[in-house]
Amino acid sequence: MHLRPYRDDDAAATLDVFHRAIRLLASRDYTAEQVDAWASPDIDPVVWAGRRAAARTQVAEADGRVVGFTDVDEDGYVDMLFVEPDVARQGVGSALLRWARATAVELGAHELTTNASLTARPAFEAHGFVVVAEQHPVLRGVELTNFRMRCDLGPGPGAAAG
Repeated sequence: MHLRPYRDDDAAATLDVFHRAIRLLASRDYTAEQVDAWASPDIDPVVWAGRRAAARTQVAEADGRVVGFTDVDEDGYVDMLFVEPDVARQGVGSALLRWARATAVELGAHELTTNASLTARPAFEAHGFVVVAEQHPVLRGVELTNFRMRCDLGPGPGAAAG
């Protein structure tokens, strides 16, 4: 597996990873109605492609196929982190989060933040994120539960004391 910047031709593959991750993994934590609202088949692929291209998106690729993706902005906000279900728990999400952390530090952010799903919360916690608040966003008229989380980007491992 290797990480690389998002390309325009990754739009369909990242949308597929998004849908599959929610439908196959998050469905353990969310109702069918919630999954349908979140991973709606009505997501416009052109709008999706525009959002991915506008974001600082990084793609994980293995054997020539996209197996995950994430993004991070200049404030350290991670909007999306999704991994193909057949490679879940194999280090793809961890590699993507390490990239997000390093990129946020390079951009001058002092923390990483995200709105983590019930499903993703343990993965973020394993990387030093803590819950700030439980949230109940409404998506397509359906209430979901997620968690506002943050992670301090203080000196990382091996940083010299000042």
